[in-house]
Amino acid sequence: MVDELDTVPEYDRFATVDEVHQSLAGLARHHPDTASLRRIGTSRLGDPLICLTVGDGPRQAIVAAGPHPNEPIGGLTVTHLATRLCADAGLRRSTGYTWHIVGCLDPDGTRLNEGWFAGPFTKTHYGRHFYRPPGHEQVEWTFPFAYKRAYFDRVLPETLALMRLIDDTRPDFFTTLHNGEAGGVFYYLNRAEPELHAVLKALPARYGVPLHAGEPEHPSVRRLEQAVFLSPSMVDAYDYFESLGQDPTEHIAGAASDSYIRKYGTLGLTAELPYWTDDTADDTTPTGTRYRDLIADQAVLMRDAYRLLDETLSAASADLVTTSPFLRASRSFIPMLERMAVTEENRAGAPENGRPATVAEVASCRDNLNSMRLRFGGMLLRALEGELAVGNRTPEIRARSRELAAAYAKWCEEAESVGSDRTIPIRHLVAIQYGAILAGAAHA
Repeated sequence: MVDELDTVPEYDRFATVDEVHQSLAGLARHHPDTASLRRIGTSRLGDPLICLTVGDGPRQAIVAAGPHPNEPIGGLTVTHLATRLCADAGLRRSTGYTWHIVGCLDPDGTRLNEGWFAGPFTKTHYGRHFYRPPGHEQVEWTFPFAYKRAYFDRVLPETLALMRLIDDTRPDFFTTLHNGEAGGVFYYLNRAEPELHAVLKALPARYGVPLHAGEPEHPSVRRLEQAVFLSPSMVDAYDYFESLGQDPTEHIAGAASDSYIRKYGTLGLTAELPYWTDDTADDTTPTGTRYRDLIADQAVLMRDAYRLLDETLSAASADLVTTSPFLRASRSFIPMLERMAVTEENRAGAPENGRPATVAEVASCRDNLNSMRLRFGGMLLRALEGELAVGNRTPEIRARSRELAAAYAKWCEEAESVGSDRTIPIRHLVAIQYGAILAGAAHA
C-alpha cells in the first residue's frame, strides 16, 4: 500500500463536476477492454449520474464521490483510483474486485460550491462560496426510513440511482467519499473491524495529519475507539432525542447508505478528512473547563447565531421573490441551530459530564461553532445577494444584507484568528482517502 500511495500526484485545486466526468469518460475511451461507462441516473436538474466500471474480479466494490456537495476531495480520489486501476493490471488483479466508481452523486449542489475549489483555501473564502442542501435534499440522508413515529420515503432521484446500483451489484465493499472541515481525521464503519481500525489510524500520520480526538459529529454516534466510530444510525439518533424529551421527527429525515447496504452484509467505510488542522486535534490533556460548562457555553453561542440569522431571514421574508437553493437551505438550517442549542442544553446536566473537558474537545467545539456560523451565515448571504442580483432591491433586503455582511465579517475574522490554521495539502487528503479505500477493500 505504501508504494501505491506514492502514486498520488500533487494538486493545487479540487476538480469540478465536469472535470471529474471528463476524466472518467476519457478512461473509458482509452481503456475499452478494461473499463466501461454507463449512466445510472439523472440529477434533479438534469445532469447525468455516471459510473465507471473497471475490472472483472469476483467481488464487487462501489466507490461514490460527492454525496455532499461541499466535500470535493472524493472527486480527485475516484479519478486517481480509476486511473490506477485502468493503467495497472497487477493492481486490478490484486484487489480481486469489479469496481463501480461514481463520479459525483450530487452534481447540482456541487456546482454551487465550485467557487472555492481553486482557492484561496481560507475559511472565509470557503464560507462565502459554501452550499449544502437541507437534509431532505441530501443524497446521503434520503434513503427510506421507518421507525416508531418516523417515516420517510421521499427518495431523491440521485438516491434512487445509488440504491439501484447497490441492489444490482450487492457489493462486498462500499464507500461514499466524505470529508469534514477542521480538526483531525476520523472514520465511520458500519461494524467493528479491529484489524482494519489499526491500518486506518496509521494512515494520517504518514502525512503529518492528526487523528480526531474531540467531539463526535453527533452525541448519538457511538465511538469504537479514538477516531473510529460506528456509522451514524437514524434509529440511534431517534432514541437519543427521545431520551432528552425532544421530538425526534423534528431532527431527522431519511436513513443513510450505511443502513441500506446492511441487508447484503456489505462492509461500509467512510473516511472523514479535514481541510484545516492543528496540534490540538488529538490532544486529550484535561483542561480547567468542565465538559458540561463547555457544551452549555456552546449552546449559548449557537443560540446567539440562530437569533441573528433567524431575525435576518424573518425580516426579509415578506420581500423575497426567489426560491433559490440557498434560501431553501437557510430555511432548513437556521432553525436547526436552535435545536442544536436545545440538545446541548439538555445534555449538559448529565452526571457524566462533570468531568474536565480535553484540549481536543474544546478545540472541536470551537471549530464546530465557527463552521455553523460560516456555513449558514454564508448561505443566507448568498440568498440575499441573489435577490439583489435579480433586481429585488427593497430597503429591507438591502439593509439586512448589509447588517448580515458586517456580522459575518466578524465571524470570519474570529474563525481565521484561532484554532485550526494549517491547510492540509490536497495531495495528502487524496492519499489518505485513497489508502482508506484500498485498506477497506482488502479487509472486506
